[in-house]
Amino acid sequence: MSTTAPDPLATLGALPGVADAVDSVRKAVDRVYGHRVMRRRSNEVTAEAALRGARGSAALSGADWGLEEVRRRTDFSGDDESQVIGAALRLTAEAGQLLSIWRQSPLRVLARLHLVAAGGAAPDEAVGRPRLAGEPVDEPLIEAPLPGADEVAGRLEGLSGLILAGSAAPALVTAAVVHGELLALRPFGSYNGLVARTAERIVLIGSGLDPKSICPAEVGHAEQGRAAYVAAFEGYLSGAPDGMAAWIAHCGRAMELGVRESTAVCEALQRGAA
Repeated sequence: MSTTAPDPLATLGALPGVADAVDSVRKAVDRVYGHRVMRRRSNEVTAEAALRGARGSAALSGADWGLEEVRRRTDFSGDDESQVIGAALRLTAEAGQLLSIWRQSPLRVLARLHLVAAGGAAPDEAVGRPRLAGEPVDEPLIEAPLPGADEVAGRLEGLSGLILAGSAAPALVTAAVVHGELLALRPFGSYNGLVARTAERIVLIGSGLDPKSICPAEVGHAEQGRAAYVAAFEGYLSGAPDGMAAWIAHCGRAMELGVRESTAVCEALQRGAA
């Protein structure tokens, strides 16, 4: 008699409160996709969502610039904050180009994301590959214990296997797990938070939940604040059902706030003010 292997992501989708978060996100996304502006000017909404998402992700990594400052600047090669902003913008631009590769080789995509983020700022031998034993990690927000290199390699393979196997879990659940696992592992020497949030974006786009990439969860993560982000992430790290559910709900709320941001963009475009 054959048996079917359990689907761990679907199991998370059944946790108390997660179904409500998934339903709330789906309704919010459907509303913004139904906005009349999306029928004619969706490319403009996508572009603005990318800019705002990059700004939000950079803010969580310590570069909290105003939106107009990010919009007007063209040189991001200066101090550390400028480099973080530049990395976030490059990653957001890259995300939509990696969807087909993600479905075939998630680890290749993660390597590419780190290469894009680093942009020559890290030593060549450390760019685009998981860190080796003894190599330091620069991640200003996450202070949780750092897994060893062997654990990182094993868990990355496990994460890749989950993605390649597919799941009946809602996109929000998969995206939250990818995001949380990459934050927990911090597999690269730098820019792990930016890479994790970009990977979340890729899952949300590729799943069909947000195919036009107009619902920037990064905006919502930043709006909820760094303290709330870290607190929710600690729930993920705990591995306890209520902690995991709290992290998924936090990611859902971030997506809803991203929807609210893009709805405001749609309204501004409709008034001719954007």
